[in-house]
Amino acid sequence: MKKIQFAVFSAFLFLTSAFLYAAEAKAMLTDEELDYAEIANTIQKAGSPYLNGDYAIFTSETNARHIGIAFDFEDFKTIHSFKIKKFTDMDYKESGSLYFYILKLPRNILEINYRLIVDGLWTLDPLNSSTVFSRETKLTLSHFNAYREIPKTTEKISPGKVRFVYTGKTGQKIRIGGSFTNWDSWIYQMNEVSPGVYQFELSLPPGKYEYAFYSGINSFPDPGNPTKCYTPDGKTASLIEVN
Repeated sequence: MKKIQFAVFSAFLFLTSAFLYAAEAKAMLTDEELDYAEIANTIQKAGSPYLNGDYAIFTSETNARHIGIAFDFEDFKTIHSFKIKKFTDMDYKESGSLYFYILKLPRNILEINYRLIVDGLWTLDPLNSSTVFSRETKLTLSHFNAYREIPKTTEKISPGKVRFVYTGKTGQKIRIGGSFTNWDSWIYQMNEVSPGVYQFELSLPPGKYEYAFYSGINSFPDPGNPTKCYTPDGKTASLIEVN
């Protein structure tokens, strides 16, 4: 009986440890890495490029040793390597494969021109019939329409000027405070420029600034700014650099 109890207890510890390890490993991944893994899991066949949220997915057949891709918005200076995805059948035997590359689209990029590099040779994407002629490179390039709705977020709109943006429920009174107000949150109130979208433009000298949004007595970091920091009193805030 004691041996059975010990075996059951050991199995419980093993399963608990495995669960905690998996949870910890998932927690260590960034949001972008989690998005990448989820999108990669959905790719089932090679075809023309397509959008998935803020990501562009490029695929290719596995009839080459190496496939890379270069983009016009990077002046074709960087070659990004495709990864391989293998498929298995019910008996866990390999049933097929394809190459893929997932691109996190830069903000405000709504169309992409690119070329593939297949085993060292620059070429058009054979799975994409859309092309354009580039007068700059004097080459025909594969073209991809990356139009999507881009939510407004805090951004530098000109040298020394920042547009702070918060999106939430309509009819709120949202304020902004930070190191530029000595954390006084009652100086600047944001304007609701459209239902649920609040903005405030502020000119700031070059430097790094911590800030937070306020609703009533509660403060919270900017949801649209991934760069976070901690205030002197230990609260989470956002960080922006002005140059």
